Amino acid sequence: MSDEVQPIGRVRHYYNRLGVAVIELRDHLVLGDWVHFYGCTTNFVQPVSSMQSEHNPIGEAFPAETIAIRVDDRVRDGDLVYPYSQPV
Repeated sequence: MSDEVQPIGRVRHYYNRLGVAVIELRDHLVLGDWVHFYGCTTNFVQPVSSMQSEHNPIGEAFPAETIAIRVDDRVRDGDLVYPYSQPV
């Protein structure tokens, strides 16, 4: 069995002026979780501080849902989203 971390989602769109990424989820995500955005030119970690579905604020999202979250930096279509555990 592999210890490789699997992505929990993929960026489908980025709204530059709003600083919002639209993400198609493959796993459960909760407000306050830390995530790692990774792609060809993207590589940063941040907490999920704002999450919406259909323009309504939500506290958690489930696999196969498409959500929008505010991001601290630019992301690109196709970037992967990984879970991130902060070191203790």
